Amino acid sequence: MIKPHLLHQSYQKTNHTFFSLHRPYFHGGRGDIGANKIRTLSTLPLLWPAHAKKRERLKRLVLPPPRAQASPSSSATTKDIDDDHHHVIDDTNENKDIGVVNVKAVVKVKLTKAGFFSSLSLDRGIDDLTDLLGKSVLLELVSSHLHDSEGGKEKETIKAYAHKAGGDEKSVKYESDFEVANDFGEIGAVLVENEHHTEMFLETITLHGLPEGPVHFDCASWVHSKFDNPTKRIFFTNKCYLPSETPSGLRRLRAEELSNLRGNGEGTRKSFERIYDYDIYNDIGDPDRSLDLQRPPLGGKERPYPRRCRTGRPHSQADRWSENRNNGKKFYVPRDECFSEVKELTFSTKALHAVLLILVPSLGKIIKDKDLEFPFFHEIDSLFSVGLDLPSEADDATEEGFLGAMMPRLVKYISGGDRQNVLRFETPETMNRDRFFWFRDEEFARQTVAGLNPLSISLVKEWPLRSNLDPGKYGPQESAITSEIINKEIGGIITVEKAIEEKKLFILDYHDILLPYVSKVRKLKGKTLYGSRTLFFLTPEGTLRPLAIELTRPPMDGKKQWKQVFTPSWHSTSVWLWRIAKAHVKNSLCDRAVCYCNK
Repeated sequence: MIKPHLLHQSYQKTNHTFFSLHRPYFHGGRGDIGANKIRTLSTLPLLWPAHAKKRERLKRLVLPPPRAQASPSSSATTKDIDDDHHHVIDDTNENKDIGVVNVKAVVKVKLTKAGFFSSLSLDRGIDDLTDLLGKSVLLELVSSHLHDSEGGKEKETIKAYAHKAGGDEKSVKYESDFEVANDFGEIGAVLVENEHHTEMFLETITLHGLPEGPVHFDCASWVHSKFDNPTKRIFFTNKCYLPSETPSGLRRLRAEELSNLRGNGEGTRKSFERIYDYDIYNDIGDPDRSLDLQRPPLGGKERPYPRRCRTGRPHSQADRWSENRNNGKKFYVPRDECFSEVKELTFSTKALHAVLLILVPSLGKIIKDKDLEFPFFHEIDSLFSVGLDLPSEADDATEEGFLGAMMPRLVKYISGGDRQNVLRFETPETMNRDRFFWFRDEEFARQTVAGLNPLSISLVKEWPLRSNLDPGKYGPQESAITSEIINKEIGGIITVEKAIEEKKLFILDYHDILLPYVSKVRKLKGKTLYGSRTLFFLTPEGTLRPLAIELTRPPMDGKKQWKQVFTPSWHSTSVWLWRIAKAHVKNSLCDRAVCYCNK
């Protein structure tokens, strides 16, 4: 039997000479040596006529026999044969093998919660077949470096299909194998093509086996099907670069990804897209239904207003400046900004329960006084533990009552089928842990950062604080918050000047934004408003602590400007003034649109 990896054989009594053939059809032309794939040579006995041997002997220089050890060379372009010793002589080094590293990619895809009905669809059946064929996801490894010898061209990507390799109840794992040359360079990005007919939520991609260690990609993004959009998704490594320091091999992909996110301002947006393009609010009316429902666009120079995501819907027939909303489609939201399925279901259920509370007509019999307040704190607690009792069905106007006749079964199911549970609210988790958590200064500071408008808080860069409003109309510009007040509240740990220098003093400033509206709001019966400033100190633990709150009222009704500073206190009166001041600040956080428009 002929051994394919044997390079040196010597037969004294034979009329056959061995000639080296590359990759013979019944042996194959590759062998594995160590971690690298090394191409080897195989030999076959061929008949070699005597007269041909003499002519070849005259043409060649006979070299001494080499050692009987295989050399890791690939295919040779020129090969000579020594007749006496039958040695293969390779006189070229053109295709000497360079090292190759075996890399395994592990792709983690999150399972959706569509449930049983999605498994019955035709697309799901085709996707399952795709998984069985082992071509679920196409991955392409991208080098961070360019070719030095080819005029700075990008290196060709390394492609491989990922096959399904297991998973659990929350995710599915796909794996693929690559052969990466040692001169490929550092891997900086991965191109992903979803071979399924439905989108998938890609969580992570991890490359194992590289000399520098595992390379991790935090994706956390929806990847569209190639049948919806043939453009491959681009994911970069977790390593961040400044624009000027971006590796040369990734610059084109960075620009391409930015262009994909911006869009071109044309066409109708589709649900699987991730385009962040913006437009004015020209869809708040419905002129096609009735001209009485025509509304002017919000946005632009005449009516400044924050922008919305551009949808590209066709214009209204009755008003060419308005978009038609009656197309039966949902509002476009970039795919990665949409609610998850669990959050969508939870939000819809809570919204339906909230609407139920509004629509119950029996509430009119319970709440006769619209200005009725809670006399004690335990009355608020009773909303979660006891709820409000509705009148019996016999007291309702209809024979079966509103809850029995008008509500669908779904609403009954959400309310637990018990009409007395309709007005019993779910206790917040924070209140379960601490009944008076909303009293705490720490919670006040946390809600400021994690609340409706967290971007309003900013670093204090100037001291003392001053207003930019007209002093003739709104009163003195100087703030009532002084260095003495702040130094006292900090407790001597650091001075105001040093805190500003070390970036430890922050401000939530609604003074100039709300002060022009204070007099208008106060003209409404039972309503009040203040312009507010709140100072926070960054503690060594990395949390914010409120130091002082300034409430201001402009000159009105013949009275001068009024302002007062409130600080944390445990005095029986001051503690409640401090809590009321915090309530006024939280009231200023309730509407983001007002803040943005005023800015």
